[in-house]
Amino acid sequence: VKREAGFIPTSRLEALTDGVFAFAMTLLVVNIELPEGFDPKTNREFLAKLADLSDTFTAYIITFFVLVGFWSGRAVETGEPEMASPAYTRVTLVHLLAVTFLPFSMLAVSRYDVAGAVWIYGANMILLAATALAISRIAARDSGRDRVEDGRIELGILILSAVLSMIASLWSPDDAMYFYLLNLATPLVKRTSVMR
Repeated sequence: VKREAGFIPTSRLEALTDGVFAFAMTLLVVNIELPEGFDPKTNREFLAKLADLSDTFTAYIITFFVLVGFWSGRAVETGEPEMASPAYTRVTLVHLLAVTFLPFSMLAVSRYDVAGAVWIYGANMILLAATALAISRIAARDSGRDRVEDGRIELGILILSAVLSMIASLWSPDDAMYFYLLNLATPLVKRTSVMR
């Protein structure tokens, strides 16, 4: 059953989405700051100081590729009506709110080796995943089409990795971010689920 959607042109939401993702990705790299008084005299000293930023680079790379994944998921979305429904618009705006918060949560988790920082980052990831799934479902409802691929597997693995990271932070906040590497298993999990 196709529902009439007529709140705002979908193209306007797509343009806003592209802009927000581009801005958030730019802010991620701006958050990588060299230490106070950074004045290396040799290559060895320079590389040693950069090695001190490994937590920041780890958080940056994870966050950047998460943003790329969400952006590309939105970019390949097809079958959306020309006009977005109020529900689609609201959930897209909440999703973009979570995107704009990512530079802050990345900065917190990269600077502070405490469970609270990991929890902020994890909550941000879970909100991103939940809103992305809601966007897909509302778009399917509004267009009257069933979505074969709605990102359920990818988003489920992201949520799982965020939850495991948050739990691990209670014992080892410094190593908790490595649970996001579970997302690298997504293609294998998808292939396995398709074979069933």
